[in-house]
Amino acid sequence: MTDMTEQNRTRTPEGETDVPDTPGTRRAQPTRRGGGDPAKRGRTTIADGVVEKIAGLAARDVLGVHAMGSGLSRTFGAVRDRVPGGSKSVTRGVKAEVGEVQTALDLDIVVDYGVSIADVAHAVRENVIAAVERMTGLEVVEVNIAVSDVKLPEEEDEEPEPRIQ
Repeated sequence: MTDMTEQNRTRTPEGETDVPDTPGTRRAQPTRRGGGDPAKRGRTTIADGVVEKIAGLAARDVLGVHAMGSGLSRTFGAVRDRVPGGSKSVTRGVKAEVGEVQTALDLDIVVDYGVSIADVAHAVRENVIAAVERMTGLEVVEVNIAVSDVKLPEEEDEEPEPRIQ
């Protein structure tokens, strides 16, 4: 016959523990905090500017997109970029409306001369939707694209290279 203490030892996958299981002893239970799915224990909000930056960078990655924004916004942007400490605005030409689970985007682009505007618009739309949905989890319900200008080969850039490197 075995000792009662030996029979009441708790067993684990690794083997026996040294704590006898007696009526006054409680077994250690894993600590559970909260309940349910962790994704439902709070809310994440994404600012319009975050979606605008993602969309602006994704649109600029498409071959055939020369610049973003209308002529006036590009002119003001070029002046702002020359101010010491200023930086190139990646949100220029992008407007986002962000809801809780969906977003809609308006893009204003300038395309290079000679490219198919329909093809560039299609590629921009695909790239922007993929980037925004992947990074934010928001559903992109629409991407409206306005082509405000065509960059001709002989035209000078409105944003020349800085003289001091």
